Amino acid sequence: MVLPSEHFIIALLPVAVYALLRDRQLPSLQLVAVTFFGSQFPDLIDKPLAYELHLIPSGRVFMHSLPFAIPLSIVVIAYAVRTDRARLGTAFAFAHLSHLVADNQQILPPNLYVSSDLLWPLQPPVARSPVPQWVGEGAVNLHLWTGFSVLVLTLVAYVLVVDLQAQLDSR
Repeated sequence: MVLPSEHFIIALLPVAVYALLRDRQLPSLQLVAVTFFGSQFPDLIDKPLAYELHLIPSGRVFMHSLPFAIPLSIVVIAYAVRTDRARLGTAFAFAHLSHLVADNQQILPPNLYVSSDLLWPLQPPVARSPVPQWVGEGAVNLHLWTGFSVLVLTLVAYVLVVDLQAQLDSR
């Protein structure tokens, strides 16, 4: 299991190295924030949908799945390019996809095994306990994570709506 902080570090290190090499300075706070959000995005969506609302079969499908992650990444990058923020869009997509790789380490050499979770709904998900190991039976962790997810996603949705409105107004 990869912790949220580890997902962030895995995503941020290459982004920071790129910024240092290309710009000869540390990445901007905005770039770090977008990378952080992208690195947490699959869990912010999937954990509440699976374990709190029981709408998907596992906390590692839907946004943890390539049939959803790849089109979302394309849309995010296209919007970012159109609004002259290609680096931010690419950082989000990279961080999101790095989350999938970190959660499915067996896709890296020498194993090269692709989990059926990565191909959901085209493949059935990996069978898991209905209560995730990080929660524990009757623990408050799930409710806290769901509340945190709702808060973060609401803030991001607000920023996105304001940004979309600003883009439309500037035309």
